[in-house]
Amino acid sequence: MKIVPVAAVAAFVMAGLSSGVAHAESAPGCGTVPQIGKTAHIGWEAGAQWASVKQFKGCGKNWAYVYVWDSYHNRGGDYTVSAAILTSGGTKGYRKGSNRRQEVWSAGTDTVSVCTQAQGSLYDNPEYAHFANTDKRC
Repeated sequence: MKIVPVAAVAAFVMAGLSSGVAHAESAPGCGTVPQIGKTAHIGWEAGAQWASVKQFKGCGKNWAYVYVWDSYHNRGGDYTVSAAILTSGGTKGYRKGSNRRQEVWSAGTDTVSVCTQAQGSLYDNPEYAHFANTDKRC
């Protein structure tokens, strides 16, 4: 009898994990916020993925979030990442992390009434940056 409930719970958890939407993360000064839209990935044309870019909504604000994957971080080289919210009126809430900081949140932006995208960038060379934008959410 105990196997059925465990299997049911496992199926429910796996369905939630494969949905492409984060269950909850904690935005600075806001607490737990739900992800909106799909996760974008910063990487290279050959399919390598180095970081995730997500957009969240909570506390009456939109937030961009970038996380550098361990596989890239553990290479040991210098890099910085930034996060921002994009609107038709320009870039909002831009924040850039310090050298080798694995995660960065944008500032919370008062943009829930307009269409937005999260943008993340990874700078691993002073002359070149890698970018990714999430899908537009209105």
